[in-house]
Amino acid sequence: MYFISVALASEAAPAQGNTFMELLSSMTPIFLIIIIFYFLLLRPQQKKLREHQAMVSKLSKGDKIVTTGGIFGTVVKPDGENDAVILEIAEGVKIKVKKDMVSELVVGTNNKTK
Repeated sequence: MYFISVALASEAAPAQGNTFMELLSSMTPIFLIIIIFYFLLLRPQQKKLREHQAMVSKLSKGDKIVTTGGIFGTVVKPDGENDAVILEIAEGVKIKVKKDMVSELVVGTNNKTK
């Protein structure tokens, strides 16, 4: 037991001057992974979200849309009060859908196509 404590006591202490550089060099790969993650995943997702919000805010009467559930319909009127739209999915059949559930604009009133 005495030999172990002597061996531990005789070990030289590590140099304290390079700890910042060692820390920086060990953290560099983590920073690079975070930057790559941002540019490959987060930034394109934010761009898609902005485009979707712009498309949904421009919905008007007569626009033909598809919901995330796969329902095709024509916008009868936007319901800005409830953040929804009223769709006509068949003659005389109208449903109210949240604007967030609008997946894509098929044909707009000014002949836009996606």
